[in-house]
Amino acid sequence: MIYLIVGCALLCLLVLAARSFVSANPAVLARQLRIGGGVVLLLLAGLLAVTGRFFLAIPAFGLAWALLGSAGIGSGGYKPGKASGQRSRVRTAMVEMELDHDTGDMSGTILAGSFQGQTLDDLSDSDLKVLWAETAQDDQSRKLVEAYLDRRLPSWREDFEADGAERQGSAASSGPMTDEEAYQILGLSSDAGDAEIRAAHRRLMMRVHPDQGGSGFLAAKINEAKDTLLRRH
Repeated sequence: MIYLIVGCALLCLLVLAARSFVSANPAVLARQLRIGGGVVLLLLAGLLAVTGRFFLAIPAFGLAWALLGSAGIGSGGYKPGKASGQRSRVRTAMVEMELDHDTGDMSGTILAGSFQGQTLDDLSDSDLKVLWAETAQDDQSRKLVEAYLDRRLPSWREDFEADGAERQGSAASSGPMTDEEAYQILGLSSDAGDAEIRAAHRRLMMRVHPDQGGSGFLAAKINEAKDTLLRRH
């Protein structure tokens, strides 16, 4: 009788899985299969317990709980999700840059120099060349501007560096990153937990990693922000 009930349940599960297999998202389908398998095992564990076969019911229940937990049911764990509208902010002496988590678009405001108070998007290509030259004394500001240029003008190096302009030195590092800066870079609030920090780090690295055509400077900042906050936690 037990095997008949379990067999019917498995058959129903297989029929439902077959009907949704073609059109289903693979991740959603895998989750549904884990849930279905967990339910079947819970049913089996209950039947075994009713018939006094506790030595079989206990492992069946444990496996069912593991399957349901991996599907996000009953685990009680934090499942970080991507919140729309999040923005990361990186600030140097001359530029404040923002990165949109959803689109990967970069925008920035100029804090010092000939174009103070203006946004990078409002500058012409020739203005950007002047701004880039003005950042020669501030290595971090230059790297931020270059990260923006890499996205807006992929061939900017051929033009901007054609005149032989060279850096005359770089400013010293501003010191260890503060918690406030780290939260701004990752686009998180100060009450974010470890799971949120790691999730934001992964999401941002997919946008700015050098292997994906992004900025090595921003990737280093994002790594530093993650390490700063996780050490504190």
